[in-house]
Amino acid sequence: MTEFSLAFDAVRSTRIVSPEGVRPGLVRITDGRISGVYPYDSTTAGLHVRDVGSDAVLPGLLDCHVHFNEPGRTEWEGFETGTRAAAAGGFTTIVEMPLNSIPSTTSVEALKLKRHSARGRCMIDYAFWGGVVNGDAAAVEALADAGVPGFKCFLIHPGTDEFRMVTEEQLRSVMPVIAARGLPLLVHAELAGPMEGAVDDHADWRSYETYLRSRPPAAEVQAIRMMIKLSHEFRCRVHIVHLSAAEALAELRQARADGVPVTVETCPHYLCFESETIADGATEFKCAPPIRGAANRKALWRGLRDGVINSIASDHSPCPPHLKLPREGHFGRAWGGISSLSLSLPAVWSEARMRGFTLDDMARWLSAEPAKLAGFGDRKGAIRVGYDADLAIFDTEAEWTATEKDLYFRHAVSPYLGSRFFGKVKATFLRGQVCFDHGEFPVAPQGHCLLDLRS
Repeated sequence: MTEFSLAFDAVRSTRIVSPEGVRPGLVRITDGRISGVYPYDSTTAGLHVRDVGSDAVLPGLLDCHVHFNEPGRTEWEGFETGTRAAAAGGFTTIVEMPLNSIPSTTSVEALKLKRHSARGRCMIDYAFWGGVVNGDAAAVEALADAGVPGFKCFLIHPGTDEFRMVTEEQLRSVMPVIAARGLPLLVHAELAGPMEGAVDDHADWRSYETYLRSRPPAAEVQAIRMMIKLSHEFRCRVHIVHLSAAEALAELRQARADGVPVTVETCPHYLCFESETIADGATEFKCAPPIRGAANRKALWRGLRDGVINSIASDHSPCPPHLKLPREGHFGRAWGGISSLSLSLPAVWSEARMRGFTLDDMARWLSAEPAKLAGFGDRKGAIRVGYDADLAIFDTEAEWTATEKDLYFRHAVSPYLGSRFFGKVKATFLRGQVCFDHGEFPVAPQGHCLLDLRS
């Protein structure tokens, strides 16, 4: 153990990223909370201070879209390895999706199993979304009573048999309940109709272009149009997850202007990669919706700039390497999911800094807005007095290349391997205690289940 395994009374930096902007300062920590943000040269007599120089101090990041697959598919990831990767990436809170665990988190009983699986094994704080798989309003009520911060549904087959897609009719049964509780409904927004016949029987499935054509933008646009209509009708908060198709931005922008309570996230892989450069058979890039072209990527960045896209989430969706079919390279049969949790911040920052975005933008997209979505915005997502002392120490100028040792999640499979980045997370504080430091995890898991704050 080094001195960095201890809790600190203060963190000093020339760049504290607070709601008031980026400025020199000293963040005081008392009993795991931020007790003050003071001038840089404030007296520190008797305090245990971590001076990080010019490294940026960001609020601890939140990822509201991760799949840890436990219980039932722990060999795919698991809470222990997943939260270590998160801590290494500057994340201090995750909200885990109701699939691909077995059972899916669609009942209170399944939620209890998931809580038991996570207890004492998480490096950072955590919560769980509930799942909507039918029109059972009573099941939704029961999960809301148990403290879930919101619900997730699919409008298309989700890829596993344990979780089912829902229809518009079923959504009409449950959305009034979700709206009455003030919770968000997170939606995988693709409809099957536009996919039918998009690819013929003789297509080459080693070609990424084939996979791209199989999931056209219209599948997203039509699904989002339906969810805007339902959100407006029921005044239900709707959150569109992993937006890929920039064609949907215009309708989302208009919906926001009309007061429809709809928010949007996109993912690092849609902001960093483009279809034109994905090689045949490179199934590590397969995800749903797919990574689209260079023009689409530019439009998503514009959506972030004008605020139509509120937040960025990893959609960390790992699997054992053989399920990616690396030898066969068949985009139709390979598992669709990208693993990136420990790399989200440097990946986004590397692209954002070239486009004139700032650390304030990083804090908004990766911390404040996700905290608001999950209902934790009164204690997480900002460097503010009274908030949890969750901090990420980020060297914005570090240049490095991602290797397997930088991933930390269970399986070293990621399209980011070999990518050159600007910015590296040096340390992560959870409630004032360092849980990740220069590649090490100096303390035992200290993560709390945040469902207890809501139930």
